Amino acid sequence: MKPFKLIQALFGPVPRHRAIDCFERVRSGTAILIDVREPDEWTAGVAERAVLLSLSDLSGPRAQWTPFLATHRERELLFYCGAGVRSAMAARILAREGFRTANAGSFKEWAAAGWPVVAPRAR
Repeated sequence: MKPFKLIQALFGPVPRHRAIDCFERVRSGTAILIDVREPDEWTAGVAERAVLLSLSDLSGPRAQWTPFLATHRERELLFYCGAGVRSAMAARILAREGFRTANAGSFKEWAAAGWPVVAPRAR
């Protein structure tokens, strides 16, 4: 991703949802939960049902993102990260590309709200 587009992704409106308000959408399959932290951060655990797709791949080669986005264009994409900053960036980037997105906060928020935390699946 070009530096200017990455800087643009830091600003602009994007919906922000509390984790607990997203539970039913993720459980029903109308929304997909995506962990945009980096792989070394996943070792401490991930939210159950979260798809593991790093922000660095989204803003770079999109090796994992391209096939994922091609098959999930119609679903809402809910992002979380370590503190909620990278998830907002991912939501903004993909909202500009026409996806329905929202920042779903941080991993800690999901765990504190009672969503199960599991070991990451091997890629």
